[in-house]
Amino acid sequence: MAEPTVTPARAEDKARWRELFEGYAAFYATALGDADYERAWSWIHDPARESRCLLARDADGRPIGLAHYRAYDSLLRGTCGFLDDLYVDPAHRGSGAADALLRELNRIGAEQGWPAVRWNTAEDNYRARGLYDRHAVRTVFLTYSMTPGTGA
Repeated sequence: MAEPTVTPARAEDKARWRELFEGYAAFYATALGDADYERAWSWIHDPARESRCLLARDADGRPIGLAHYRAYDSLLRGTCGFLDDLYVDPAHRGSGAADALLRELNRIGAEQGWPAVRWNTAEDNYRARGLYDRHAVRTVFLTYSMTPGTGA
């Protein structure tokens, strides 16, 4: 089987991108509506926004995985990369799609001069953590989340 290729998302990918993003949202039990998907798709293609999308494609060019990423400014490190979402269609897991997406993100980070690309994952997402351990070093940092206006 040929290794998946990776390209930026294109206008004609919107329907399949949404299917993949719906799968990602379902995995994390996050309910999104049409407006949320429209917002995300528009941000990916808005040059004034940092969010971007890579799609892993099978041999026929059909998207089988996605990676949403962006640049962010760190006052200590300079501009870095952040991987917001990584998802591969369950029917294509083990195809090399996730590895291909991470390799392409690594290439983009090097091209952009980012000193690091970071991301979060659930502690119990063992399959993904096995993948990530092949591409990155786990940090000692914990993630906290505050809901503005609630004090927690």
